[in-house]
Amino acid sequence: MDEQHESEVTEKGRKRRHGSRLNQVEEPWSRRRFLREVALSGGLASGVAVLGYLGYSREAIRPKQQEVLTLRDFRVPADSHHATLAVARGEQVEAMVREAVQLLGGIGRFVQRGDTVLLKPNVGWDRQPEQAANTNPQVVAAVAQLCREAGAKQVWVTDCSINDPRRSFNRSGIEAAAQQVGAQVRFPGSSDFVATDMQGTVLKVWPVLRYFHQTDKVINLPVVKQHSLSGCTLAMKNWYGVLGGQRNRLHQNIHPSIVDLAAAVRPTLTVVDATRVLQRNGPSGGSLEDVKRENTIVAGLDEVALDSWALGLLGLTSSQVPYLAMAEQRGLGKVEWRSLHWQERQVG
Repeated sequence: MDEQHESEVTEKGRKRRHGSRLNQVEEPWSRRRFLREVALSGGLASGVAVLGYLGYSREAIRPKQQEVLTLRDFRVPADSHHATLAVARGEQVEAMVREAVQLLGGIGRFVQRGDTVLLKPNVGWDRQPEQAANTNPQVVAAVAQLCREAGAKQVWVTDCSINDPRRSFNRSGIEAAAQQVGAQVRFPGSSDFVATDMQGTVLKVWPVLRYFHQTDKVINLPVVKQHSLSGCTLAMKNWYGVLGGQRNRLHQNIHPSIVDLAAAVRPTLTVVDATRVLQRNGPSGGSLEDVKRENTIVAGLDEVALDSWALGLLGLTSSQVPYLAMAEQRGLGKVEWRSLHWQERQVG
């Protein structure tokens, strides 16, 4: 048989075998085969069930508990050799800030080399500096510059604005002022808050900006303003800006909430901006007719006393502002600021 004929025979045989498989009809299952397949399947299912039982736990699935932090106390030790409250008046903002801080013992008492310092101005509103709804940017720059001179490793500036934060920081002039002296603006994002036990009567666990857990020192930089609910926005109420969440809920108990905030956040230093004072239509303002020039800086360690002092610029008395007496009862400071060691200077 030649190679060509052998190839043809082989190909015909392959086609016959292939065709026979295609046309083959499988025999029906016998009873014995059926029982064997059922037994095999049942054994497999039983094995899976046993594994499932062995892996089963009667313990309920518990969600991972969220870590709750507490704020540290940022205060420095008391020093009877220096004033507890200092007032500086003049025309030059930086000079007034320097003088007020110097009367308290100088920036070296509050900031050491290598510190990370967090500045908390009021940057709640999309307003220009002249409208006095936010802290004067020159005050922010002056304090940041002092911190840099003291050797601070980093100076951060932050606030939880009510209006859009980037617009508020930009239009207020605070972003540019901070950057000019080497400070970094920290815009709060949705992931920048951590659960914090405020340990208050109204404020319990609340979302707080994480930067307050990452810094060595905190300096409060409030502006003096009238407020439609609390009567005033000063040093103690400025701590609303550390909170996330639905802060408007706190307005239902605004005076106890302010006291809780002041008890939870104990700053290293407070420098009150009274260069321009928003006397009416606070806290957002808008009209220049509501603003009065006072050209004053007040610095201190007792926020109750600082707030009490600033009331005079708004035509208020301490009896008209319930949170002050409440704060004194909590041991947070003195309403009668004249009972403290205080000093006043004219600058320039």
